[in-house]
Amino acid sequence: MEMIWDGLQQAFALFVHGDPEIFQITWLSLRVSGTAILVSIIIGVPLGTMLALSESRARKFWLSIVHTGMALPPVVVGLVISILLWRTGPLGVLGLMYTPAAMTTAQFIIAAPIVMGLTVSGLQQLDPRLKDQLMGLGASRLQVVWLLWREAKLPLFAAVMVGFGRVIAEVGASMMVGGNLKSSTRVLTTAIVLENSKGNFALAIALSAILLSLVFAITLGLTWIQQKELR
Repeated sequence: MEMIWDGLQQAFALFVHGDPEIFQITWLSLRVSGTAILVSIIIGVPLGTMLALSESRARKFWLSIVHTGMALPPVVVGLVISILLWRTGPLGVLGLMYTPAAMTTAQFIIAAPIVMGLTVSGLQQLDPRLKDQLMGLGASRLQVVWLLWREAKLPLFAAVMVGFGRVIAEVGASMMVGGNLKSSTRVLTTAIVLENSKGNFALAIALSAILLSLVFAITLGLTWIQQKELR
């Protein structure tokens, strides 16, 4: 308990004194995970909507692919991205290995199936007659999709929160494709692993407290918006 208390005190001191390295690590964590979840929303929600509204016989097959992706081990994602971006890999010429862009790509691959899967689930919970009623009233296809999103806004907010929570806490893929380089690709999760391996448990606890506070603050904001929409 004493070690945990020391870690919490150190976390408070880091914020009060404005440690530049900690702020840089925290900002990079937000930038990488925020970009990954934003791209996941832009791509995942429309694809999930297409899958939910599709009447194709292959829909079950693609749904099984999406559901499998929701459980992708981050280390597997990190391995595949590393092979692709390594100097001798097919995309090595881009020079993205050990960069924030590589970390964002890996986190996007982790988050996108989650957003897609929960979007499909949310839309399929709606009354199946709603789509036909809207089209019968003269709504265009885009208007139908927009109205369905509004009806399923609570599950869609949940998809964003779950996806963000998954990537902000991810460590395996970020370590593999980012390399945990100081002032370059070190984020909160990889910094925690590093300090723990060095035996700096108080600092590791302090970084963990910062990460949990950050996740709580963002989730609180999203939950407030979600429940406001509900009212």
